[in-house]
Amino acid sequence: MERMGDAMIEQTLPPEFIGLAEVQAQHEEELLAKENVVGVGLGHKWSHGRDTGEDALTVLVDAKVDPSLLSTSDAVPSSVDDVRTDVQEVGVIFAGTALGEAELTGDATRVRRNDDLAPPPVPAAPEVGVQALTQKMRPAMGGFSVGHVNVTAGTIATGCYDARPFPGVPSRYYLLSNNHVLANSNAATVGDPILQPGRADGGTSPADVIGRLSRFVPIKFLSPGSSPTNLVDAAIAEVPFHVLNRQIYYIGHVTKMYAAPTVNDIVQKTGRTTNYTTGRVQNINATVDVNYGGGRVARFTRQIITTAMSAGGDSGSLVTNLASEGVGLLFAGSATVTIVNHLNFVQALLGIRITER
Repeated sequence: MERMGDAMIEQTLPPEFIGLAEVQAQHEEELLAKENVVGVGLGHKWSHGRDTGEDALTVLVDAKVDPSLLSTSDAVPSSVDDVRTDVQEVGVIFAGTALGEAELTGDATRVRRNDDLAPPPVPAAPEVGVQALTQKMRPAMGGFSVGHVNVTAGTIATGCYDARPFPGVPSRYYLLSNNHVLANSNAATVGDPILQPGRADGGTSPADVIGRLSRFVPIKFLSPGSSPTNLVDAAIAEVPFHVLNRQIYYIGHVTKMYAAPTVNDIVQKTGRTTNYTTGRVQNINATVDVNYGGGRVARFTRQIITTAMSAGGDSGSLVTNLASEGVGLLFAGSATVTIVNHLNFVQALLGIRITER
């Protein structure tokens, strides 16, 4: 995992979960080694479809199976160090979608590989009721389509600038989104063109270049005998000041740089594909294995897991609470959950700030 100070890590945890986080750290590796387990986090114990309110160590599986079909070593214990466990089915988690971000063609959604360099089709006009923020916008804002020239399309989080010159005069301004949206999952080169809208939405170079890739946090993938961890899937592109503002479509301006969520908090986002959605925080401090296509899997720690509130193409959306305080950067999910990076880690690792407050 990227090195972070204890104080910063504790900022992401409500006090009542700090003791549970210590138990999680002691047993996480053995739980992740069990069959079907794709993540471990902190949440509440559920019984008969209801939240009991009891704090629990949550074990995330791609699919629940009858306990009789599991070996003793693969069964999840009912408790760990006197802490109750709760097994939650989340499906297979992907960054964006299985093979990249989604591409809308008329009323159908299909998936294209991020490295598919075929010319994009001209997007059809959305029908009434079809939600897609895919048009060209100048100045652009959070929630709209964006992408590296070789990526289909993701979402603009917001505008930002270097953390150092405050108070002062920022010398550069940036567009924030995911690594897999702006840096093609590590395959890009600093200076590469970034399109708004993204290629899947008709964006072309040079007509729709909004900026250039400036920096990204490299994603470290699992390999035989090696299990590196990640905190964020994040990148920024340098843009001229006048082509991007910090408003998020339908939400407005972020009112605070970071607000730590806790279980059952309601959060919101605006994204390129599903527009405005809300979700409920189910797990915090989660470690999850995320698929990037082509057999690549990356392990992320300190993640926020919400109920499903996104689809392919929403990657990069900025997640806030209902007071519009910054919570996280959306980057992955399944049919049942959405995965979010903590925004304080995103800003610290990229050296940026999204607001003065």
